[in-house]
Order: sequence, then C-alpha cells, then structure tokens
Amino acid sequence: MKSRGMAVLLVVLGLGLGATLLRDQVPVGDARVARQPSGPALVQAEAAGRLENERNTMQIVAKYEPGLVYISTEQDVTTQDPFAWMMEGGAQTQVQRGVGSGFFVNRAGDILTNYHVVAGDGGGASRITVRVMGSSKAVTAKVIGMAPQYDLALIRPSCLEAGLIRPMPLGNSDALKAGQKVIAMGAPFGLDFSVSEGIVSSVARQIPIGFGLGGQGITQKAIQTDAAINPGNSGGPLLDSAGNVIGINTQIYSPSGQSTGVGQSAGVGFAIPVNVARNLLPRLQAAKGGLVSAPQLGIKAGLLAQTGQGFIPVGVSALSAAARQEWRLPDAGIMVGAVTPGLPAARAGLRGGTREQQFRGGAVSLGGDVITAVNGKAVDGLEDLQAVLIDRKQGDSVTLKVWNAGKTRDVKVTLDAAAFR
Repeated sequence: MKSRGMAVLLVVLGLGLGATLLRDQVPVGDARVARQPSGPALVQAEAAGRLENERNTMQIVAKYEPGLVYISTEQDVTTQDPFAWMMEGGAQTQVQRGVGSGFFVNRAGDILTNYHVVAGDGGGASRITVRVMGSSKAVTAKVIGMAPQYDLALIRPSCLEAGLIRPMPLGNSDALKAGQKVIAMGAPFGLDFSVSEGIVSSVARQIPIGFGLGGQGITQKAIQTDAAINPGNSGGPLLDSAGNVIGINTQIYSPSGQSTGVGQSAGVGFAIPVNVARNLLPRLQAAKGGLVSAPQLGIKAGLLAQTGQGFIPVGVSALSAAARQEWRLPDAGIMVGAVTPGLPAARAGLRGGTREQQFRGGAVSLGGDVITAVNGKAVDGLEDLQAVLIDRKQGDSVTLKVWNAGKTRDVKVTLDAAAFR
C-alpha cells in the first residue's frame, strides 16, 4: 500500500505456535499416564518450544526473503491553480510517490502485487521501479496485467540479473486453519525487507477487497491475521510455517486512520487467498498490459436507485414493503433487467424484464427473473453475485435460485470462455 496514506491499508500476518510440550511418561501398573511438566521442567519445555519456533521463522526468512520485492511508484498529477486567472498558465504538475511490496512467482521475473500499489489515483503509475535483496540498484518495471476487481497486478522488471530472481513457492490457502502460524514480509512505512509473525485469525472473512465499477469494493473471502502490518506492506507475501505463500497482504482495519489519515495496525489485517491469485495468474500473464475482469454472467440489474452520482443498481430489499407487495416481488434478490446474448446467463435461459417503470427515486424493470441465491447463499445485489464468482475459473458452474411470478426454479449456469472476455 502507499505510504502517503490511504483510508484502508494492506498487509499480512504471522505469529507462531510453539512446539508440543515435552511430557514425561510415568508407569502406573500396566498403563502409562502422561504428566505435564511443572516448575523448572515447564520453563525448560516452554523455552524449547520458543527456540524451535524461532529457528523455523529464521530458516524461512533466510530462504525465502530474497524473493521479496520492494516497489516504488511515481505518478504525474496535473492540478489547476485556483488563481490561474492572475497569471499566465495555471496548471501545475505534481509527482505523487508511493511504496509497496511484491514477490517473484516464476523464473521469468514476474512479480505479483496489489493493483492499488501500481494503479495510483488515475489507473496507472507513471513510473514503477523495483529493488530486490542483494542489490542496491533499482530497475524499472512494466505492468503485465492488472485485475482491479481482485486488487491484484502482475509486473515485470525490464532488466534484472537472473540470479536475483528468486520465486517463492505458492501454497494452498484452502487448507488453512485458524491458529496457524504465518509470516508476513513487506515494506511497512517504506522500511523495506521487514518481517513480522502472527497467526491466522479467520480463514473466511468476507470484506470488500477489489475495485469495481465506481471504485466500490467487491466483497470476497479474505484471510484475517493479527500480524503487525502497515502501509507499505501491500502486495507482500504471507507465508506459512513451511515457507509457502498462502496469501497476498492487502488491507488492515485501522480505526486510528479515520482520524489521522494514516492507517496503523490494530491487529486486524487481511490477505487475499493465494488460490485466487493462482487461478488468475495465466490470465494476468496473457493480458499484455491490459485489464483482467472477473467472470460475468451477462445480466443487467433491473432495479436502479437515483443518487447524486446518477443511477446505481440496488437489491430488492431497498424497496419498501408496499412496493414489493404491489409488484409481487420477494423480500430480497437481484432483479434481472436484461440478459446479454451470447453470455452464460442467456445460454442458461435467464429472462430479463418485459416492462420498465419509473418511480420517485429510481427505475424498475418488471416481468423478469429475480435471483435470490447462488450456490445456496442468499444474494441481494450484484456485488453479492460477484463475490461468489470472483474465484471461479473457466468451466466452473454455479446454481442460481431464481424467482419469477411467485414460482422458483434452479438454474445451472456454466462459466464458458465468453464469461471471461
């Protein structure tokens, strides 16, 4: 994440569970009863556990930290002088700088990081440089692919000695358990090549991570950690006790940041599960510097609310009970206003609205399907639907619970190649 202060910060976790305490075995007749150590024996056992944990952490850091990358960005931002009428010209160009983290994923030198690290405030940094351990030289890098909805990006240095490229092994985030030890690497507050340790606090925390239309986050599953992570850790790896990357640091919960403007660790950090990134890597590598989108079913919302920024899609629950009763709608769900030909929703037989109606504060398309659940999980907006689709790949299927005119049906939708264009 950027050191100049964003409302939400990024990082990962790490802490460790000590080794199993040594136990004496005391014979009692034909049985053997385990006895926990006490007094000096307990102190000695705890010290042995701490020492073993320290050794594990140091071994992982020594072996895999060379795969960590320190990322610096610069973005040229043009501002308008409010007193421009008093002088010739008026537009001024300022350089905004930021820092973040990343890590090598292959021998070609591809570096995985967060989208927000390289995107800046306007869709892309003007200059990106990277530096690795063992070299004091910073080299330029270019964007290979960006996936805003996932908050992930892939960059590649222009010229870097092959010996300095040290890929980190990718683990399996689906196998994570709460309480596991994790190690976070990154550059908090620009302090490059820093390490912290913690545990997995939760394996399936639902939070807004990516950047969708209008800049809003897309809710998806994240790994929660208690590791000390701060701005600058964004994009850095979260490793397990075997040295495998199991997450990409992305955000922290920072109550102090709301008042100071600079987020600080409160012991609640989030990381993108590495399995999401693994599924996305082939598409990022083939993006040729462009954007990679999350899969889409091909539907347009049938219920829009009017705001100061224009019309935005909302769920059925936004309507009053009287309106839902008048239009014979369920209590919650996604109204399908239109279905795009050639995309999965159309192939599966979903139906869009047949008549449109304006009302005070919005517009509705009536007569179409209402999606009330996806894979058994209730949904009430396009963001809920996207949260289910976010980690799917080509060939996967989802089952929709669809309501229409008081009747429900199950619709199986397969994500074909068209869903990923």
